[in-house]
Amino acid sequence: MVKAISNMDARRIFLARQGLSGPPGQAMDKAGLLALIEKIGFVQVDSIRTVERAHALILFSRNQTFRRQHLAALLEKDRDLFEHWTHDASLIPTRFYPYWKHRFAREQKRLVERWRKWQGEGFEAVFEETYAAVRDNGPLFSRDLKEDDHVSGGWWNWHPAKTALEYHWRTGRVAICHRVNFQKAYDLSERVIPDDHRLAEVDHDAFVDWACRAALERLGFATSGEIAAFFDIITPLEAKTWVEANRDQLSEVALETVETGKPRLAFALAEEVDTLADVPDAPGRVRVLSPFDPLLRDRARAERLFGFSYRIEVFVPEPKRQYGYYVFPLLEGARLIGRIDMKADRKRGTLDVRKLWLEPGVRPAAGRLEKLDAELQRLARFTGVERVDYLPGWRDR
Repeated sequence: MVKAISNMDARRIFLARQGLSGPPGQAMDKAGLLALIEKIGFVQVDSIRTVERAHALILFSRNQTFRRQHLAALLEKDRDLFEHWTHDASLIPTRFYPYWKHRFAREQKRLVERWRKWQGEGFEAVFEETYAAVRDNGPLFSRDLKEDDHVSGGWWNWHPAKTALEYHWRTGRVAICHRVNFQKAYDLSERVIPDDHRLAEVDHDAFVDWACRAALERLGFATSGEIAAFFDIITPLEAKTWVEANRDQLSEVALETVETGKPRLAFALAEEVDTLADVPDAPGRVRVLSPFDPLLRDRARAERLFGFSYRIEVFVPEPKRQYGYYVFPLLEGARLIGRIDMKADRKRGTLDVRKLWLEPGVRPAAGRLEKLDAELQRLARFTGVERVDYLPGWRDR
């Protein structure tokens, strides 16, 4: 029998699975931070710091007692987190490392061929000497190996040693041991990843089984395609095959969607299906989400569940942008209510609010705007600026 799940319950389930239903102000220590990241699955990192870097804002939106020094300790001292690739660069619990070894092997097979088209023939000539440099002198930044006459052009014009370092990182031979001003320092994996995780082995079937179950646990419900996309370490075919082979452990659910109201079929773990909606309601306060928040990573899923269409316009030419360069979604309870364009001006000590767009049907009531201001004040303190500055025209529609 297919279990029907209302749209509101589907939202509540997904919010809870992604750590957005807990009390944002409840005190959280270092162990609690690690538990939160394990609950989410991973935290994406990104270099843009319009207000705060993606990983910091993702964690802050879930618990506003989050402390940066705890994250740094988990990553750089305790080694309970490591940095690698999901759908993008992310912070990942190190106990997941044995499963990522399968990704390393797959990357080894496809990166050289793909990057040869990008970098040209012979680009891998410095791979071994770069590895030797890290072995003998690490930790190293890519700038330490840069040729004096190389003119950087961003990711499309890496110097050869940078390409080599990224290849060795993507294939598991080196690891990121720390960052300075967001620049990655590389060292041999055996000097970064604890042996009990680095040396552990899981076979292919166990790897696929873990990847599917771990994704489904963090999504609550999902299609096979959504399962594959969550960590992006297995193929859609592997996820589909896993679903077909485990139908006795899965239950079909029919999700009410926003755009059509028609049910969408998905799967949930059979042992959880009757209690899926037994989760707390998300806090009613307004919260600012990172554009890279895992709630929104699957744009189509977010649109089906929340009726919220969101795209990052960083790479859209300014005249063609609908909203702005880096606009933040706003969450109120279980509803995505709008988006806000703002920037931290650290020289002036201000969080400059440029523009607010509320979704159709969301009124700019005084109470809602007060909740938004309270959140922006909290965010300003976290970012390290002194005050929120609302620029002229910020509420014009």
